[in-house]
This record gives sequence, structure tokens and C-alpha cells, in this order.
Amino acid sequence: MTYDVEKTEEEWKAELSPEEYQVLRKQGTERPFSSSYETDPTVGVYACRACGAELFRSETKFDAHCGWPAFYAPLAEDRVQYIEDRSVFGGVRTEVRCSRCGSHLGHVFEGEGFPTPTDQRFCINGVALQLEPDA
Repeated sequence: MTYDVEKTEEEWKAELSPEEYQVLRKQGTERPFSSSYETDPTVGVYACRACGAELFRSETKFDAHCGWPAFYAPLAEDRVQYIEDRSVFGGVRTEVRCSRCGSHLGHVFEGEGFPTPTDQRFCINGVALQLEPDA
């Protein structure tokens, strides 16, 4: 697949920290409860740390007590890409990527019973995001 923002692996490595590179470009996962974004009350937009694309609004963030920032919907459906992920033994889940640069953000889960309008939990690595507070 082609993306609006395409860079070589060397360019990504030069622009991202080792942890950001591992999560965003190698589909890694940050340690649970390591991101301050999980409970940060700041109002604003969460953008892709790799390319700056606006992905989520703080108003759709909720405390799922899961160890990572959780949202119930992206800013717009065209901001994220969904990929079937069979990397877990015996299971299938849905990976969420930035549709502008293809960076791995996390996963989306459905039917967990959270009291949200969509019954979805976008479980997103905080290191994949950059919070842009409202003015």
C-alpha cells in the first residue's frame, strides 16, 4: 500500500526515538501504564507522532483501565486504517494504523461492554501519539 508520507527505514530511524521506531514502524507495544496520555485530562487533538496527522480528539478518550490511552472513535474514519492481525497465537485482532504514513498505532476491540457510543476501544500506544492542546 502507498501512503501520502513515505520514508526509508533510515529516515524513520533518524526522526524517531528507538521506542517510537519500535512501536510505530515495527508494530511493537509500549509497556502498559507507561504513557501519561492514558489519564491526561488535557483537551485537544492526538496526532500521529510519526507524521502529524490528526487522529483522535480528547473528547473520545476514556479511562478503560487497560494500561494504554483508549478512545471510542477516531477523529474521522479516513484517518485510520484497519489491518487484520494474526500475530497472536490462536487469535485474530484488528490493528490500527495511521492512514497517512502507515505507522502502527495499536488495536481496536469491540463488544467489551464499555459505556461508550460505539462499544469500541481503540487501545493506542501513547508513544505513537502527540497531544496538541486546544488554544
